[in-house]
Amino acid sequence: MMVALEPMRPFSPAVIFFLALGVACAAINDPVRLDSGLLSGVSGKSPEVRVFKGIPFAAPPVGNLRWHAPQAPAHWDGTRGGDQFGAICMQAQAGGRGGAAPPKMSEDCLYLNVWTAARSAGDKRPVLVWLHPGGFTSGSGSSPGSDGEALARKGLVVVTINYRLGIFGFFAHPELTKESDRHASGNYGLMDQVAALQWVQKNIAAFGGDPKRVTIDGDSAGAMSVGDLLVSPQGRGLFQRAIAESGGAIGLSVNPMRTLADAEQAGLKTAESLGAKSLAELRAKAADDVMKAGRGGSVIADGWFLPADPGAIFAEGKQNDVPLLAGSNKDEGTFFLQQGPADRFLENSRRRFGDLADTFLKLYPAGSEDEAFASQLAAFRDELGFVMRNLAQLQTKTGKSKAYLYYFTHEPPAPSGSPRGGRASGATHGAEAQYVFQNLAPGRPWTDLDRQLSDTISSYWVNFATTGDPNGKGLPKWPAYDEKKSDRPMVLGDTVEVGPAPNQSQLAFYQAIYDKQRK
Repeated sequence: MMVALEPMRPFSPAVIFFLALGVACAAINDPVRLDSGLLSGVSGKSPEVRVFKGIPFAAPPVGNLRWHAPQAPAHWDGTRGGDQFGAICMQAQAGGRGGAAPPKMSEDCLYLNVWTAARSAGDKRPVLVWLHPGGFTSGSGSSPGSDGEALARKGLVVVTINYRLGIFGFFAHPELTKESDRHASGNYGLMDQVAALQWVQKNIAAFGGDPKRVTIDGDSAGAMSVGDLLVSPQGRGLFQRAIAESGGAIGLSVNPMRTLADAEQAGLKTAESLGAKSLAELRAKAADDVMKAGRGGSVIADGWFLPADPGAIFAEGKQNDVPLLAGSNKDEGTFFLQQGPADRFLENSRRRFGDLADTFLKLYPAGSEDEAFASQLAAFRDELGFVMRNLAQLQTKTGKSKAYLYYFTHEPPAPSGSPRGGRASGATHGAEAQYVFQNLAPGRPWTDLDRQLSDTISSYWVNFATTGDPNGKGLPKWPAYDEKKSDRPMVLGDTVEVGPAPNQSQLAFYQAIYDKQRK
């Protein structure tokens, strides 16, 4: 069914109910009582929304707690103010937006933020926990793009979190493995995400949230985190639905996950570059010096948090079996790729695909520089599209949970004064997130179509977080993914409609690569 976007499409009954509550009364009273103390909040842009910023969900991971599983936060006396975001985690940092000072950065960064329009703890609204993008090396839960006010007004309790990044979040070393009672190291950033979800289970009811209706949602590295939490035993019972936007457990492409042994060897080289001969010396190094020594940022099949390569866990049906909403964008590659010589594309293709390179180059020819770049963009789009489709297919293999697949095709307007067709143009990687949050960034000539599409997408997300099904009254019908009956994605574009059938030759190629790597 094809349905063009029209103004003022009605929400589902659940959303209408929540909106009516928000208009009728102010947000939840504070201070709220958490397991670690009393917390006050601040008013959002709308009086019915209350915002609680900079809430510690774990102890500062500094000193001897650097490269350690997160520990419980300390209790505080009196009422803690929730009017300021916490420091962002260590990362290479550019200047602040619009010439403003950059946000404070520190190893002491394990903070989260809550937006709610609930009236009381008894409201039991569905909860959405946002895992930010940034390649596991940048980003934060306080990014303006993930402001949760609009989704809170539509009925969700929104939580955004920080988690350790780069070398602080994903560093492995033989001595770290030896000192751990889990006989593993690395994946500290993923452990932080679990600690935040455990905090949600204990405390979200105080904000009017329902701990039995928690949805994890992420974009790019955040979506990869969602995939990792789907296959990790540590995520069991901490969420009831999952949304993955342009990223899966295996990453953005069809590649095997890094092993603990490989990560430990890389860690030894990093320690050597720092002149550190022991863990104590490594932990004594200044944070800035450690960050300069290595980016880190790669998730590890460590044998504990991730007992095996995610594909093997899915194949055995041992994943966390919850409803899934997942998809990718039409112009993913413009965010990452730049045009280069055709012979380099050919060389890289033959190196990566070996005896399957000829098949690849028939699908993605490189007879000229322009054709090679067009093929590079198409291959990136199709491979990530396969990753998301494969995630949906694997998640539904048990027959217990449904999956909903999307394909985002709308091209946001370029920033005022910027030419179209440059880096990150079109429906690029991450472009959908601002529509999900209804946070259309300033400085672009947004149209009524953009605002209508954002309203539609955010309503789908709210419905899914509420019931595990994105469908609702007045919205185009979104069929559940079915490998045999209905494998077409929902196109989120200028027109919202069920999309065309996928290209079988391209899907077959990436399936062959996926299967070959996991033999």
